Amino acid sequence: MNEDMILTIVQRSLFTIILVAGPVLIVGLTVGVLVSIFQTMTSIQEPTMSFVPKIVAVLASLIFFGPFMLANLTSLARELFTELPYYVIPLVD
Repeated sequence: MNEDMILTIVQRSLFTIILVAGPVLIVGLTVGVLVSIFQTMTSIQEPTMSFVPKIVAVLASLIFFGPFMLANLTSLARELFTELPYYVIPLVD
């Protein structure tokens, strides 16, 4: 296993992490900003009002994007396990 193989694995893994976590983080960020703007405009400083909408939005996005996220993660795992002999055999020689 040389440096190119390791960099390729790391690159694919980081891209998959961004692809999987991105939609949920974007939804949470968007809802958080909208709730903050609403709280600022109305002068309501209730802490519960900032957490509950974000939790609901993140859970809804997990339900909505869940199949997409699972498909990407299983695809990466399948590729890594399929290519595992190519990574291990050079170490044995």
